[in-house]
Amino acid sequence: MRWFNSLPRLVQIILLFIPGVNWVIEVIVRWSTFVVLKKKKTLHLVVALVVTVFGVFFGILDAIWCLLHKHLFLA
Repeated sequence: MRWFNSLPRLVQIILLFIPGVNWVIEVIVRWSTFVVLKKKKTLHLVVALVVTVFGVFFGILDAIWCLLHKHLFLA
C-alpha cells in the first residue's frame, strides 16, 4: 500500500481508471494490506474478498474517492 500512496496522485488515478489494471492494483493493494497488518481485522478480509470478485467496480470507486479525498476507499 505504501508504494501506491507514494505514487503521484495523477498516476494513481490513471492506474485506477484503466479497466484491467485497476482490478490488479485493487487486488494487490487490498490483499497486501490484509497480509501486512499485524492485527488482521475482519473488515480488511471482507474488503479483500469483495475486491477480488468486483475489483473493476471498486477500482472506479477508488479512482473517484482518491480524486476527492486523496486516499483509497476503506483504506
